[in-house]
Amino acid sequence: MSEDSAARLAALGLSLPEAPSPAANYVPFHIFNGFLFISGQLSRTAGESVIGKLGADVSVEDGQKAAQLACLNILAQAQAATGSLERISQALRLTGYVNATPDFSEHPKVINGASDLLVAVLGDRGRHTRAAVGMGSLPFGVAVEVDAIFAIT
Repeated sequence: MSEDSAARLAALGLSLPEAPSPAANYVPFHIFNGFLFISGQLSRTAGESVIGKLGADVSVEDGQKAAQLACLNILAQAQAATGSLERISQALRLTGYVNATPDFSEHPKVINGASDLLVAVLGDRGRHTRAAVGMGSLPFGVAVEVDAIFAIT
């Protein structure tokens, strides 16, 4: 990790977890023609997780924390894939999946937890396009899952 990214994470009181291993038959990342595709990362690390459903037992604030945990896993995968977060020339796309009740409608606020962290760590290189969608359930009952596409050097 570059000093710049490490310093930004430390200033936020955060550090990257170990890059999670896949939970099924897929790879955690794939590099192709200057693009880094990162598989969906869940709102859990070895030391912390956010489980539950937005609109029922998880608040928007806890949902934002869940999205932040998922984004930390995204960054950990990017670090594992490239050796340095400085190889990310631009975040292109985040897709955030929110485990939510049918009447929940604040998906964008929840996924801001991931978007805000990406920009805080990468600066303007972290600005991205995005989708935030509601799901009836997510793997292992997590509150949020996020995947990403980056341009890399």
